[in-house]
Amino acid sequence: MTLLLKLVLAPLLVVASSLAGRRWGPGLTGLLVAMPVVAGPILLITYLEHGPAFVARAASASLLGLVSLAAFAVVFARVSRARGWPGTLLVGWLVCLALDLALSFAPVPGWVALGLALAAAWAGIRLLPEPEAARPVALPWWDLPARAVATAVLVVVLTAAAGRLGPDLTGVLAPFPTGTSVVAVFALAQGGPAAAAATTRGVLRGLGGFSAFCFLVAVFAEPIGGWAFAVAVAGTVGWQLLSGAASRRTPREKPRSG
Repeated sequence: MTLLLKLVLAPLLVVASSLAGRRWGPGLTGLLVAMPVVAGPILLITYLEHGPAFVARAASASLLGLVSLAAFAVVFARVSRARGWPGTLLVGWLVCLALDLALSFAPVPGWVALGLALAAAWAGIRLLPEPEAARPVALPWWDLPARAVATAVLVVVLTAAAGRLGPDLTGVLAPFPTGTSVVAVFALAQGGPAAAAATTRGVLRGLGGFSAFCFLVAVFAEPIGGWAFAVAVAGTVGWQLLSGAASRRTPREKPRSG
């Protein structure tokens, strides 16, 4: 059962996010993939394999991992203007891993980690390059299967290592930019730096809902067990709806024509 979840759930969610992005643009892809489409299944599998106490601690640590995810989004958008996707991804991953390792040795209370995650998302949006118009691209037939396979491989590797890593490092690594890397790399390779920046901007906009998910799992996993994930999903959807309504009331910058 858990193997099926590893191979199907996260890849399916990434593909669904990608399809939405084809219809409504890379910014929405980033926003959707910033929801716990990968970390959620990872934490659920961790709960099924290691129990509620382990996953509660891991979910709290995941909030710190969102600080690293925000840094990855900014670095990817910035470096993509000067490098191709392999170099951009390498630099982004190195920055993310360095922060993850450092943060795993500095556990803090869940509410403090929640504040840090939200602050990182707020700062990240303001550190991104100015938005530009992304060029239209023709996508190859293998685009969606490649995204699904790449996501499945990364999820299997991380969940297989969870028992050896312990709850703190597992939690910090759960938000590692698995789905984000897949969609950002494809956006950069196919649409250029403007599409990559639009995708990472969507990721940062979605980190509030991601933070709510991790916090609610951390709080409720031990009292109510697996139902904590239902509460967390409801909280995430509620956050995204509220933030989406708020953003529609905020005047947006006009994209530059490049």
